Amino acid sequence: MADEGSTIFGELRRFARTSGAVGGIAARVAGERVFGIKTDRAAHANDLKAILGGLKGPLMKVAQLASTIPDALPPEYAEELAQLQANAPPMGWPFVRRRMTSELGPDWQSKFARFGHAASAAASLGQVHHAILHDGREVACKLQYPDMPSTVEADLRQLRMAMAVYHRIDSAIKQDEVYKELAERIREELDYVREAANMRLYGLMLADDPLVHVPVPVEGFCTGRLLTMSWLHGTALQKRLDANPSQEVRNDIATALFHAWYVPLYRYGVIHGDPHMGNYQVRDDNSVNLLDYGAIRVFPPHFIRGVIDLFEAIRDRDRSRAAAAYATWGFGDITDDKLDVLNEWAEFLYAPLLEDRARLIDESNDPQFGRAVAARVHEGLKRTGGVTPPREFVLMDRSAIGLGSVFLRLGAKLNWSRMFHALIADFDADVLAARQADALARAGVPPAG
Repeated sequence: MADEGSTIFGELRRFARTSGAVGGIAARVAGERVFGIKTDRAAHANDLKAILGGLKGPLMKVAQLASTIPDALPPEYAEELAQLQANAPPMGWPFVRRRMTSELGPDWQSKFARFGHAASAAASLGQVHHAILHDGREVACKLQYPDMPSTVEADLRQLRMAMAVYHRIDSAIKQDEVYKELAERIREELDYVREAANMRLYGLMLADDPLVHVPVPVEGFCTGRLLTMSWLHGTALQKRLDANPSQEVRNDIATALFHAWYVPLYRYGVIHGDPHMGNYQVRDDNSVNLLDYGAIRVFPPHFIRGVIDLFEAIRDRDRSRAAAAYATWGFGDITDDKLDVLNEWAEFLYAPLLEDRARLIDESNDPQFGRAVAARVHEGLKRTGGVTPPREFVLMDRSAIGLGSVFLRLGAKLNWSRMFHALIADFDADVLAARQADALARAGVPPAG
């Protein structure tokens, strides 16, 4: 059964609804940055959150992403947009009945001992319902919202237009490859069969790690628009933080999150690309549940080798090795001036890994330090002609910044250097390639694109 309105007409309707929002945002940004026109940012940010939260879809996801990147948005916008995914309004029971009927057939309710009418969680592309199978298993059923294919295409058109407008104002970062990467990853998030495979992949990669728990997809209850998985019990990370846990608990949670992200990256070349607070739960033993496997990136082994090479180049102040690492990643036309600018950003990101001692992620005692570094890098790139980030860089940078911001909010104090070196000590690109190919095949992950 086709989604309601999943045609070119649905896409046109979506385009019409979003064009005003995007145009208004672009006008405000341009007015402030180019003409110095001051506006009520807090009021506009609240309006923007309401518009995007009501629309759901990738525009909301992109806005939430932008809120995690230093200097990408004014602080008033970032504060409002960071709440979007956790607070998206759910759709009602009539939608749930239609979606479940289209995916599992008219007798779908007989397949469950119990199925919750109210959504347990709602985000940009779908909502989750708690259910119990006849064998007693608790499961989470993620239902994709109606008309998502046309929604995605209309929003991607808006994103492309907004990027083009912004690039005319500010050309520090050439965004062609950024757009291609975001578009491909967002389209992949529509495919719940792929997400189930990604979930199996993470289950394999983290099978021996007691600090991280991955849900298991339920065979026979998953389709392209319905993902049924084991229900994981835990407390939302923000709620756990609101209880003001001890430093030891904060460190334990941060250690588990470090494992969840970086064991797959350095052992298998795979990263979870959606590092926002709503995707973590904390268990009573301070281990974590990792949620939402739609935005997963698989990197070629040489790219991971380049990540390690850049760390070693920054540590040793080896400019030629740093330039080679950027080239390995896919950065072109790296002049000496651009190298200096990029290295300032790399030094900021790698700083916690360079000292063999327990420390905070940021010890500047300046909450605006990261934003100031980002601003200097941004201006430096503008001055030196700009760069075109390779596609692989997009989710890598997003994850590093997003996860770093979570570590900051945790106030974790750990020896990040020793944790990092324990993962890369025996790194071998050929071994990673074999390990990656085996895990992808066993999990049934289809090729990207």
